[in-house]
Amino acid sequence: MNPEQMVCAFHPNRPTTLRCNRCERPICTRCAVLTPVGYRCKACVKGQQAAFETARWWDYPAAFLISALGVGIAVGLLGFIGYWGFLVAPAVGGGLAEGVRAAVGRRRSRRLPLAAAAGGALAVLFHVLLAGFGLGLIWPVAYGALMISTLVYRIRGIYI
Repeated sequence: MNPEQMVCAFHPNRPTTLRCNRCERPICTRCAVLTPVGYRCKACVKGQQAAFETARWWDYPAAFLISALGVGIAVGLLGFIGYWGFLVAPAVGGGLAEGVRAAVGRRRSRRLPLAAAAGGALAVLFHVLLAGFGLGLIWPVAYGALMISTLVYRIRGIYI
């Protein structure tokens, strides 16, 4: 190996010509992460992502409870309007997402949509168990899927 040749800061046996564009450490292709501004090492990317994780521990139960109650009530009410529920359910999911965002103080986390989806899924499961297993199963699942997918997409949209 040439003494002037760089080696990866994380893999000392790998020669490289690539540097992290933030910390200037030499990195191999295995350690390089392509970002919109160039290649960065995994340590710099992890540090950058941590700056966007602002949620507190109590935000996760709050998102869970709000979505469970909201989806549960909405699925129960949408069952009375039949097919029109397919038009209303995504709007309800968007409204619930705004409610979750307001309740958590607009803090962000990658796991926040997961907590909200789990709460909504639990509410749908409750309605499915109440409806029994038959044709009555279709409506709560369909409405719940539309609401939860919209809810997750809208909450996730604030993080990305």
